[in-house]
Amino acid sequence: MTIQRPSLDRAAELREEPGAMERLRGDAGTRVIVVREGRVRVVDSSLLRVAPDTVVDATWALLGREADGAALLLAAAPPETDALDAAPDEIWLGLRDLGGRIDSGESEVLVTAIAMAGWLRDAPFCPTCGGGTELRQAGWSRRCLVCGRDHFPRTDPAVIVAVESRDGERLLLGANANWGGRMYSCFAGFVEAGESLEATVHREIEEESGVRLSSVRYVSSQSWPFPRSLMIGFRAVVDDEKAALADGEEIIDVRWFTRSEISSALAGQGPVGLPGPASIARALIIDWYEERA
Repeated sequence: MTIQRPSLDRAAELREEPGAMERLRGDAGTRVIVVREGRVRVVDSSLLRVAPDTVVDATWALLGREADGAALLLAAAPPETDALDAAPDEIWLGLRDLGGRIDSGESEVLVTAIAMAGWLRDAPFCPTCGGGTELRQAGWSRRCLVCGRDHFPRTDPAVIVAVESRDGERLLLGANANWGGRMYSCFAGFVEAGESLEATVHREIEEESGVRLSSVRYVSSQSWPFPRSLMIGFRAVVDDEKAALADGEEIIDVRWFTRSEISSALAGQGPVGLPGPASIARALIIDWYEERA
């Protein structure tokens, strides 16, 4: 679920237009994506667009323009809202539920909407002085009403790494303690203060699996709005395969998998579970598997 080329026109120039949100909310041609508790309504594998006047209670932001030029807004609805009862052919789904069921353009809209809805919900106060804030720039910034500072949606970088053997024939995956050993995935961790991405890769892999790396290369990235991460994907080659050992806290087991075992796991036939199709972790595993399959 990585997006190489942006398909959403974010219409950044509208963010500075006075009264833009009021004008767009009053335009019958404007379309709205409603997000409630990190979920959206989906019909026929597409995100449901509704008219602005059908949304009663929400916090608003500009997502951008559709391909036909129509404005696309976000309405972040509170959990308890009852003004958005879905018709029988509609269902509320989250990013993990949707997986590969929607195309890359819809995925970009979905991830942006979920990320922005989370920020609109979680950041109403100034992190500097604690004062209340008001939305500006069509929902893309907040200004503190007390100290006057401007604040913007945060993105926290994290690395995620597919680690392979020196001959390229095996993949090292780890079982996170939160999964109870039922699923194995790539190793991941947040970038710490003062670190480069490459330094984070080396540190996280050694901390979680005990191995040192001889080479690291960037593959792709994915926005992951839980709550505001940017997952930066790498592939790496180990220096010493025998050193693999789980840290016993965050990672409870590490294991080398052959290409045959990965093939079976991708098909849902064991020996272990792998990440779902919505995750860049699965994309990294497939990237490794298909290289020589």
